[in-house]
Amino acid sequence: MTEPRFASALSTAPGLGDATDECVRSLRDELGGRAPDLLLAFVGHHYEERLDGLGRKLKRALGARVLAGCTAESVVGGSREVEGRPALVLFAACLPGTELRPIHLLADGSDSGGGDSGEPGGWAYSGLPEVRDPDRASLLLLSDPFSFPMPDYLARLERDLPGVPAVGGMASGGKGPGQNLLLLGEVVLPMGALGIVLEGDVGLRTAVSQGCRPVGQPYVVTAAQGHVIRKLGGRGAARAMLDMLEGVSGHDRALFRRGPFLGIAVDATKSAFGPGDLLVRNVMGIYPREEAISVADDSIRAGQSVQFMVRDAQSAGEDLRATLRRAAVGWPRGEAANGSIGALLFTCGGRGQRLFGTPDHDAACLQEELGPDLATAGFFANGEIGPLGGRNFLHGFTAAIALFQGRAAAG
Repeated sequence: MTEPRFASALSTAPGLGDATDECVRSLRDELGGRAPDLLLAFVGHHYEERLDGLGRKLKRALGARVLAGCTAESVVGGSREVEGRPALVLFAACLPGTELRPIHLLADGSDSGGGDSGEPGGWAYSGLPEVRDPDRASLLLLSDPFSFPMPDYLARLERDLPGVPAVGGMASGGKGPGQNLLLLGEVVLPMGALGIVLEGDVGLRTAVSQGCRPVGQPYVVTAAQGHVIRKLGGRGAARAMLDMLEGVSGHDRALFRRGPFLGIAVDATKSAFGPGDLLVRNVMGIYPREEAISVADDSIRAGQSVQFMVRDAQSAGEDLRATLRRAAVGWPRGEAANGSIGALLFTCGGRGQRLFGTPDHDAACLQEELGPDLATAGFFANGEIGPLGGRNFLHGFTAAIALFQGRAAAG
């Protein structure tokens, strides 16, 4: 059977036409004349040219069966992250024995006040990706953050397609509705989301690095309403948080005050946590009179275990490397060089040089941990999609990674 093959190409040419030509030439050489089954294009938001015609040009030049993409504030290609300036990255995948089913998704919020849609959050959706064998399927998602309620849609997937991993990112760079663009085939779309089901012989492993570490002790939520936690361990949540701060180091105290986070147990039965057990959410505010805190998650309920967390560059880097090592167990490192494995990286716009102080951090980690010359592409997202504990979530400040390889080779 023909083996899977992956290639990526990055161009920083100042014009989109020249960048497209440069990437196409590179992919033709890398693929050895094979037409890709899947072609993804992530386009820097800083190009002045319109995207009209890009899909047609790419399909004619490379013969891709399915073409999708989006605009982004910054893009990732190979070991490079090009931040805040024009750049184009293409990712090509030859996926023998694998079906691809693209779908454009739209959300109707007319029922969001509690109508009869029956959907999470009251939204009605234009469609659901077709999955025939959930054990051999994965889902790539690209979305506009202004027009598509991704957390509610992921809840819908949890209900109707449990166990199917979803990974992807929210388009970035736009400041309002219509400014982020999605690309599906030859069509440019200003709203909604794109889903691509991959089902068959090529598998997809997902890895999510939230970049935080716990501080203090775990607590059990004993009173909560929506996104407001009123009591932790039977006492006011704000008081518990202040007591935690008194017991940690000055360094951790400063980190928490700069960026407070709470980890929520994905599995409510666990009280001791390992990697991937906690879903990280921002602490949004304090209600001193009620001694309550608010968190950027409206599904917190009594009985869940939680732990306060902090993030810094060192913690984020260590967590990413550890996450990649766990995800790549059993994957031959040397195969990256011959194009038999590939990776997509959806990393938060708050990472990059803003967090690490140096360029190319996350992309370089993939190359170092998974092998040099790994075919890698992606972008800095306005929200990252990936599973924890078998459930799909929308994250922030996170690196979500999709790793492709033939199922037989991946074991």
